[in-house]
Formats: sequence, structure tokens, C-alpha cells
Amino acid sequence: MTSELNLFALILGASLPVKLVMGLLLAASVASWTIIFAKSRLLGDADKRTREFEDRFWSGTDMAGLFKDVSTKGGDSTGLESIFEAGFREFARLRSRKQMDSRIMVEGAQRAMRAASGREMDRLEHRLEFLASVGSISPYVGLFGTVWGIMIAFQGLANVKEATIAMVAPGISEALIATAMGLFAAIPAVWAYNRFATKADRLASRYDVFQEEFSAILQRQAHVEENR
Repeated sequence: MTSELNLFALILGASLPVKLVMGLLLAASVASWTIIFAKSRLLGDADKRTREFEDRFWSGTDMAGLFKDVSTKGGDSTGLESIFEAGFREFARLRSRKQMDSRIMVEGAQRAMRAASGREMDRLEHRLEFLASVGSISPYVGLFGTVWGIMIAFQGLANVKEATIAMVAPGISEALIATAMGLFAAIPAVWAYNRFATKADRLASRYDVFQEEFSAILQRQAHVEENR
């Protein structure tokens, strides 16, 4: 109880630059945790929906019926659903034209899927750079507050004939709090960035594999229709 009160008193008694540093680090920490919770839900939901769509796609269901179900969702389709929808829609559009080459149809579907995959990855990776910035910059911001606080503490000894450790201990203590807050903001941000970036990369790999497999299916279907 006493240590908590002393810690609070040290923060309130810190110099204005150190207080500004602490406030900046606190704001960065709050923003980081907000992003962490949001990204955790987003990536978890993306992974779940990807597994569900893969199971349905490879269960042997009719692709036209699957496309109809996905397209009725409108803007709610994400992940593999949106990639499949974009590819199949472009393939069907090109197929509806007379005497369209099969290679052109498949390449058009592939371009549409790549564009949809790029938009999906932008959605998944959005604001991850903020976590990376907080993780790399926060310790240095905290160190700046510490250096400033120690400098102020020692400047206070300029007009003192006999200096003791007790005279500078409070100033040094409040300065070190800035370093601690910098680490408090940086460590969760770095951990979350690495975790979420790894999850996003795994999803990107699954999207790429699906595009290759779906392109092969469309290629076979286009050849069959071309040879009729």
C-alpha cells in the first residue's frame, strides 16, 4: 500500500517533460491493447471462416450453388469466400462471351482472385505497423524520460555543498519509472505484432494455395467446355 502510494507520488512529482513522456507512453499502451484485442478477434474469426469454407469447398458441393450462397452475403463475405467469389464471378463473366479462349478465362479469374486476396490481407494487416512502431520506439521514449529526469535530479545538486544519495534518489526513481513504462508499452506490442504477423502470413499462404488449386479446377473446366 505504501509503495503504491509512493509510486503515485513520484509520478505526480515528476518534472513536466517526464510527465509528458509518461502520458505519451500510457496513451501508446492503451492504443496498443485496443488494437491487440481487436486483431485477436479479427484473425481468430478469419481463421475459423477459412477452415469452414475449405471444408465446404472440398466436400464436393456444386460451385455454382456455393457461389450463389456466397454472393448473397454481399459485403459480409471475407477471406476465402471473397477470393472464391471474385474468381468465379470473373470466370463466369468471361465464359459467357462467345469463343473465349480458356487460358484468358483462367488468367482473368486469377487476376480477380489476386486482387481480392490483396484486399483481404490489407484488412488483416491493418494497424499492425502501429504495434511494430510502439514496440520499437517506446523503450527509447522511456529512456529519454529517464535521462531527462536524472539530468534534472543532478542539476538540483549544483547549489548544494554536501550532496547525499537521499537528495537525488526521488528524482532518479521518478526518472526510472519512465523506462519501466516504456518497457510496459513495448513488450506486449512486440509480442502481439509477432504473433499476429505470423497468423496473417499463415492465412496468406492458405489463400495462395487455394488460388492455385481453384485455378487448376477452373482450367480443367474451361478445357472441357472448350472441347465440346
